[in-house]
Amino acid sequence: MDFIFQLLFSPLPVPVAVSLVALGVATLFYLNSRPSPVRSPADLNRQTLGVKDGARKTALLEDNNNLTSFYHNDAKTLYEVFQRGLKVSGNGPCLGYRKQGRPYQWLKYKQVSDRAEHLGSGLLHRGLKPNTNTFVGIFAQNRPEWIIGELACYTYSMVAVPLYDTLGPEALVFIIDRAEISTVLCDNQKKAETLLENREKGHTAVLKAIVIMDAFSPELVERGTKCGVDVVSMEDVEGLGKRNLQKPVPPKPEDLSIVCFTSGTTGNPKGAMLTHENVVADAAGVIKTFESSVTPSTEDVSISFLPLAHMFERIVQTVVFGAGARVGFFQGDIRLLPDDMKNLQPTIFPVVPRLLNRVYDKVQSGATTAFKKWLLNFAVQRKCAEVKEGIVRKNSIWDKLVFNKVQESLGGRVRIMVTGAAPISPSVLSFLRAALGCQIFEAYGQTECAAACTFTMPGDPSSGHVGVPLPCNFLKLVDVEEMNYFASNGEGEVCIKGTNVFKGYLKDPEKTAEALDKDGWLHTGDIGKWLPSGVLKIVDRKKNIFKLAQGEYIAPEKIENVYVRSGPVAQVFVHGDSLQSSLVAVVVPDADVLPSFAKSLGIQGSIEELCKNTEIKKAIISDMTKLGREAGLKSFEQVKAVHLHPDLFTIENGLLTPTLKAKRAELKALFQLQIDQLYANIQ
Repeated sequence: MDFIFQLLFSPLPVPVAVSLVALGVATLFYLNSRPSPVRSPADLNRQTLGVKDGARKTALLEDNNNLTSFYHNDAKTLYEVFQRGLKVSGNGPCLGYRKQGRPYQWLKYKQVSDRAEHLGSGLLHRGLKPNTNTFVGIFAQNRPEWIIGELACYTYSMVAVPLYDTLGPEALVFIIDRAEISTVLCDNQKKAETLLENREKGHTAVLKAIVIMDAFSPELVERGTKCGVDVVSMEDVEGLGKRNLQKPVPPKPEDLSIVCFTSGTTGNPKGAMLTHENVVADAAGVIKTFESSVTPSTEDVSISFLPLAHMFERIVQTVVFGAGARVGFFQGDIRLLPDDMKNLQPTIFPVVPRLLNRVYDKVQSGATTAFKKWLLNFAVQRKCAEVKEGIVRKNSIWDKLVFNKVQESLGGRVRIMVTGAAPISPSVLSFLRAALGCQIFEAYGQTECAAACTFTMPGDPSSGHVGVPLPCNFLKLVDVEEMNYFASNGEGEVCIKGTNVFKGYLKDPEKTAEALDKDGWLHTGDIGKWLPSGVLKIVDRKKNIFKLAQGEYIAPEKIENVYVRSGPVAQVFVHGDSLQSSLVAVVVPDADVLPSFAKSLGIQGSIEELCKNTEIKKAIISDMTKLGREAGLKSFEQVKAVHLHPDLFTIENGLLTPTLKAKRAELKALFQLQIDQLYANIQ
């Protein structure tokens, strides 16, 4: 076996006969060590069932139409979910954190619960009221104090309102005023200064107190006093609460738990009002979907690096806490995530496609010789064959020889991976299911349904879809005539109804009426299609459609999802309007791929120089157009010219939302000159 390992990673030529013998031994080993297949909880050829009015439900609800509201009888609110975790874990480890080069340190469930009571009592002693009319802002990066602050709210029936850096000062002002937030929990002095700057400009008059988790300067207190804001430490507020402890005032399931402001791609953010039942039901729906194969337990560990201000991470942690499992936080720097993963060794890994694409690229780029490429492809082929049979494992000969390094880079123990927030390429998903040896589920949804409304079934090896409705909601498709999508053809706008659907937008009845119809159906703006097995495929987007000069409707996100599969393309922004007859695009090339792509054309230079090269632009357009034809794009849906931009669109530079969606208005404004030039050249 050591010989085969050397053979894989050595550049030296190896006799074919020896290779064949080694592969024969490997094949025998892996055939004799296969575990039992994952048992799917439903017929994979009939994963959904019809209910009235053309809606569908998961086949897991075959015997009734009673939608799930909770998973455990003793955990119907987020407060009760955490208390259950305390009980079933036997006061086990709960929240982990670390400093660079150090191992993880852990707070136990009782410590977290006690600190939440102390913080909550301190806030009440300072004048807050224990009811759902009290909104508390949380403005911090992922860390234990975020959860302690949130739990403090739930312990006394208050409402948590997450804030985040990328909102920008105007949006922060809007949210604090809209939610009438008098107290904000901050992680550091810099964020507190941002809040005080707004206050000094005459904004956010409602803000009265900033509670800071880290150390801060005495000058900050003076600055706060001058503009009528108390600046205090979280430690002091907890101490105050410990001396003036108040009995918990637990919420009811129908009570508001969190107002999650969606950043949106245009306009002011909208505050989605989610009850305890909404969040608990969504988490319960997820558990019920995969319980036949991977029920979470006290032994599980989740890594927390996706923003806690968003519902995807909130649902993951609700699942974790309800099982009495633990959450380890990354150090706050995404570049150090691999080191955190190796130290934490998580078993549950919530991810977004962007990160999975990097894992995929890293494995592919590691095959630097013809033999290594052949062996990688052969190993993927063999593991994919197992995945199709429902066999999920990390101990085959292919894992030991080919995939061991990538599995170890994730800590070596991941057994549950959930990807969401954006589409993932079917080829990447299939590859990673083989390479990582764990169950990878794909989820789809939005903040307004507490995160997820569909989830892929255990044991379903197929890709290119987002699974079936969760047991907490029904789904139906409704006609979108202007885009030629009709429910009678199994296509249309995705609409959701269930115990996870939000109560509306805070103080915004107009936007609420746009999202929720009179019968309680949430209209997502996404276009879906039912596939023969009963799973849902997202095929288009209604909200960002526009017309070209000839009247054709264009859904740019659909086109972008096709073009981004091009090897040299990292990101793409497709643009068009009613005054033009064709589409243009801004393309950010993949910095790792572009040099070799250019070299194949006989061109060399820096990334900036390559982006200006006409021949490279033509070659990239050609590759994108080819992919477009293969994906069935119509001729008017293909871009006619591109501008190559060397720098990625990021959250930090304001071109992506925190959920990694393109901010189309900002992109258009930034590249207006280039767009105009592209159209001028076409004409």
